[in-house]
Amino acid sequence: VQLQASGGGLVQAGDSLRVSCAASGRTLSRYAMGWFRQAPGKEREFVAAINWSGGSTLYADSVKGRFTMSRDNAKNTVYLQMNSLKPEDTAVYYCAHARFTQITIVAVNYDYWGQGTQVTVSS
Repeated sequence: VQLQASGGGLVQAGDSLRVSCAASGRTLSRYAMGWFRQAPGKEREFVAAINWSGGSTLYADSVKGRFTMSRDNAKNTVYLQMNSLKPEDTAVYYCAHARFTQITIVAVNYDYWGQGTQVTVSS
């Protein structure tokens, strides 16, 4: 499975941005997907996850109400819509393919990772 993340960039605080993750090599529809992020000098942290059908999502407290994760199984793609961005959202964002159909926030439960896309939010 190859995951290609895209859509990152430099924005100002309060702006919106949508990052995408397109998969090849496997149909995603049977698996949960997740987004993680890693800021400079910090450990990778969970951001959001979605179950196999898209009917259930889970968010980190730090992004709840501002970020929305969705998926289009027909396009083998997942998305992360980020609104009201803050400087503390600055990080490399990674999409990940879970080993299971249901949501998991634990990084070891993800078996494939994208290369990451940089999101920088200026104040």
